[in-house]
Amino acid sequence: MTPDAFQSTTDRIENTIRGVIDGKDEAVRASLIVLLAEGHLLVEDVPGVGKTMLARALAASIDADVRRIQFTPDLLPGDVTGVSVYNPATREFAFSRGAVFANVVIADEINRSSPKTQSALLEAMEERQVSVDGTTHLLPSPFLVVATQNPLEMDGTYALPEAQLDRFMMRISMGYPDMDSEALMLRQRDTHNPLTDVRPVVTLDEVAGLVAYAHRVHVSPLVERYAVTLAHATRSHPDLRLGASPRATLQLVRAAKATAALAGRDFVIPDDVSSLANAVFGHRLIPARHAATGRTSTDAAARIVEQIIGQVHVPVADR
Repeated sequence: MTPDAFQSTTDRIENTIRGVIDGKDEAVRASLIVLLAEGHLLVEDVPGVGKTMLARALAASIDADVRRIQFTPDLLPGDVTGVSVYNPATREFAFSRGAVFANVVIADEINRSSPKTQSALLEAMEERQVSVDGTTHLLPSPFLVVATQNPLEMDGTYALPEAQLDRFMMRISMGYPDMDSEALMLRQRDTHNPLTDVRPVVTLDEVAGLVAYAHRVHVSPLVERYAVTLAHATRSHPDLRLGASPRATLQLVRAAKATAALAGRDFVIPDDVSSLANAVFGHRLIPARHAATGRTSTDAAARIVEQIIGQVHVPVADR
């Protein structure tokens, strides 16, 4: 794939999503970065700001299998992964695939289900396979989980454990739209849902080409060391009980490569890394009790990440 073809194809995806999501360019760009970097996305915000709409718009822009799972307290692990069903005619058990067998899986309100059901996604998100009754079943490629959750209404919810959060490449918040975007939404969506007009603009083969192109972006040893230094700084910071994992460092670099490709470069610069640090590290960090006093853990983690970025020496990138 040539640079021009990459830019043209990613522009089509981004413009399609923007046609549904008004005034949230950063969230749209983050969803595209995660797609190109073969990660998973967690969208966390208050109700009614377009979390599920973003996930559905991204899924609709790709000519791929899409499944939406509404996570509820009575959802079972087998509903997600699939189960073995006995066939009386053959007197054998046959595997019936669950909803996770799709290219794009929308896990809506993921924290509404029990930890047992949440854990059904662990193997799928990390190894892109499902093991049921001793048999391993490979998931389709590409495979992307876009999960949503509401951080405020905690009644009847189950907080995602650290192992689950660590599977998500990035966590983003939508935020409220500005006044102009909200007014435009009132005019355009009173009688029509723009999502119904979305048609796939890329094929699965094109997505595979985009991913391969982003993967080839060069990362110099100095920039690699910068990413590692940021991660290590979180593990020794006095205001953190839990720092970023090695998986987080790997995903930070992958996301930075996708960011560089979208910027028209074939190499990563330190700004690519630092601009993504909070989105990639933030949900993995657990602030110490004294650091979280008077603020949410999300705000505390963001403050600490910004502090670390300001303290770590920025290298001069080379190619």
